[in-house]
Amino acid sequence: MRRQVLLFISVLSLSSVLGQVSYSIPEEMAKGSLVGSIAQDLGLDLKRLKSGKARIHSGDTAEYIELNKERGVLLIKERIDRETLCGETTPCALHFQIIMENPMEMFRITVEIQDQNDNAPQVLYPVQTGGSLVAEMVPRSADVGYLVTKVVAVDVDSGQNAWLSYKLQKATDRALFEVGLQNGEIRTIRQVTDKDAVKQRLTVVVEDNGQPSRSATVNVNVAVADSFPEVLSEFTDFTHDKEYNDNLTFYLVLALAVVSFLFITCLVIIISVKIYRWRQSRVLYHSSLPVIPYYPPRYSDTLGTGTLPHVYNYEVCRTTDSRKSDCKFGRAGSQNVLIMDPSSTGTMQRIQSEKSILDEPDSPIESFSTVDSDN
Repeated sequence: MRRQVLLFISVLSLSSVLGQVSYSIPEEMAKGSLVGSIAQDLGLDLKRLKSGKARIHSGDTAEYIELNKERGVLLIKERIDRETLCGETTPCALHFQIIMENPMEMFRITVEIQDQNDNAPQVLYPVQTGGSLVAEMVPRSADVGYLVTKVVAVDVDSGQNAWLSYKLQKATDRALFEVGLQNGEIRTIRQVTDKDAVKQRLTVVVEDNGQPSRSATVNVNVAVADSFPEVLSEFTDFTHDKEYNDNLTFYLVLALAVVSFLFITCLVIIISVKIYRWRQSRVLYHSSLPVIPYYPPRYSDTLGTGTLPHVYNYEVCRTTDSRKSDCKFGRAGSQNVLIMDPSSTGTMQRIQSEKSILDEPDSPIESFSTVDSDN
């Protein structure tokens, strides 16, 4: 009885399929992007979609596609990754049905997912092991065309996006090795000689055929030696070799540009200061203003024959009797100042204070002033 019911439902489903539509969209479309106008493509009325309670039916497909009954269109519900959905299976497509009730109607929908170049190649061999040493041995007796190793890489994309090509980007000796464009085989292009270095490093770039192209880089260490001990002795510090620096040239040019700029700037500043000082001296030289010399206090006339300063202070002493040879020195009653007149030739003028320096009116006073044109 159960088998009869299932057979009846299957026959009913096949007989009730009224049409089918196929769409093709790229993977990684944003959420809410338009897949297609299902109502227009199937010739359905928007009222029929609402009254028939149209819905999508098929397993997990509902996670990626949704039906908008208001507009009669199919939209992206979740971002679709072709590799996650189908893996290596091609073609990759979503299959589901749109079902409506009253009366029961069913339409088949197929959405094919086109691959996009969203994955870079992955290098499987040689394995990049970080600090540990992995090197391929090449005997010095190797002839032209000797197979050193093979770079193995894969791309999870499909179609032409997964087509890989191999190129030799850098090498210690580019005249010694070559890389097969399609197969990634590294071979010698000349005979190995004793002059070739033991340590050889090759950088191989793996590119896919997508638009835009994606790539991966792998370093291959090669030891040119006839015996394993020779390799160990030569490769002791191999892991400490400096990595290739692609930006070395850029840094050198940048440093040179900075140094040149600083040098030119300093040179311009020095020349500007020199020109400014030269102009200032020329302005002062051609100026008609009188030059007033400045004499500091107690300036000595070193150009003349005298040794006294322009201002000289001296004291007056007195005696009790001018007829006697002994004398008494009393306190200075005042201070006299000698001033030299620059216009005269050695003449000193005496200026006495108006205040009397005598304690007694009958005391004789002798004032001494030295007038000497030579002093």
